[in-house]
Amino acid sequence: MTAAPGTAVPAATSATSSPTPAGPAAAPPPAVGAPAGPAAPPAGARRALPLATTVVLALLTAIAPLATDMYLPAFPQLAVDLGTSAAAVQLSLTTFMVGLALGQLVIGPLSDQRGRRGLLIAGSALCAAAGLACALAPSIAFLVAARFVQGFAGAAGVVLSRAVVADRARGAAAAKLFGVMMLIQGVAPVAAPLLGGTLVTAVGWRGVFGILAGLSALMLLGVLTLVPETRPREARTGGGLAATLRDARAVLGNRRYLGWTGALVLGFAAMFAYISASPFVLQNVLGLSVGAYSVAFAANALGLGVVAGLGTTLVDRFAPQRLLAVGVGAVAVLSVLLLLDVVLLGLPRWPTLVLLFLTVSALGLVFGNATTLATDEVAHAAGTGSAVMGALQFGVGAAVSPLVGLAGERTAVPMAVTMVVLALGAVGAARFAATAPARPATTPPEPVPADA
Repeated sequence: MTAAPGTAVPAATSATSSPTPAGPAAAPPPAVGAPAGPAAPPAGARRALPLATTVVLALLTAIAPLATDMYLPAFPQLAVDLGTSAAAVQLSLTTFMVGLALGQLVIGPLSDQRGRRGLLIAGSALCAAAGLACALAPSIAFLVAARFVQGFAGAAGVVLSRAVVADRARGAAAAKLFGVMMLIQGVAPVAAPLLGGTLVTAVGWRGVFGILAGLSALMLLGVLTLVPETRPREARTGGGLAATLRDARAVLGNRRYLGWTGALVLGFAAMFAYISASPFVLQNVLGLSVGAYSVAFAANALGLGVVAGLGTTLVDRFAPQRLLAVGVGAVAVLSVLLLLDVVLLGLPRWPTLVLLFLTVSALGLVFGNATTLATDEVAHAAGTGSAVMGALQFGVGAAVSPLVGLAGERTAVPMAVTMVVLALGAVGAARFAATAPARPATTPPEPVPADA
């Protein structure tokens, strides 16, 4: 694999692992049955996203993980206040995740037909209103319903942020932008329980939902003032359900897209396995105090952030595909070492903490680069591609979380085994994508006029 040429973030015509040639003559006339759309614009026609817009998009991706995890420390208090069971309270988390997955599957393809900005505005407004409804919930049934709406509406920020970046950037330029977004999306579920624990003590669970509503309202303001429409009318796919099904077939039939997406999803699930098991492993097994656990948890989040930030600079020298291979390979090797540490060494404290830190940190090379490679493969249907990616990402992550507790609260074996399986799966998915046939040159790349 050759290294990508150096480029700054605004240069949206950077080299990428996609085999489609660059330049005005790169896109031949579409073949029969290829997705309809005008020819690719001349090189440099795409306008860069301003830094402030990139920050808004990155924060939009954080709303869903924050809304997932910030109220977890309040579960006991919430059950008492609403006079319900722990299972009913947990249902409010399940319905949120279901809404988040379904929302992405609906909103992403719809944005390919209707544009991004209007759906982002509507989703952010509805997410803010649903957060307020959660804060005022008079019963557990009302809260469960409001959480579903909050998840469905919050999906707009997650799925459309990726689509907006895919509309405006490719290759190394996209890898930098996705690196920032995936950094926040990766750190948010790690930091949210820590932040939530502090807020629950100060303002209670209703206050936490009020803060989430305020964050959604702030994001609505950011969208209104800073996020442009990046899917111009002439690039939108009409045809309603038939067009949606056509785009879905094109996305799901792209083996390279499926491979890169699989690497992202399995890497994200490995992080969820760590997040779910860490309170029990670090406190019950390693014997850390609550304060020491918080420090270790925060250190791992910092490591993830530092490596993700490093990755955004390395794409100037190395192609995203090479960085992804290093990332998934490192996660796999470190996960195997962690399993050996658990099974053969009996989980000594400092080696275990160091291995967890290195494993979580290595994921910083996975998220942004896998997202870049996947979205580049389906640029003609970026909303649909982002929807499938996001739904799988959170769906598999939620499904994996209960597995790490199957053997009880005083063993790290399920966590280590789960992380090894997921990491090896991510390596296999990346290898599958790298060796799959290139997408047909007859599929036209996404047109993005300079005045969009």
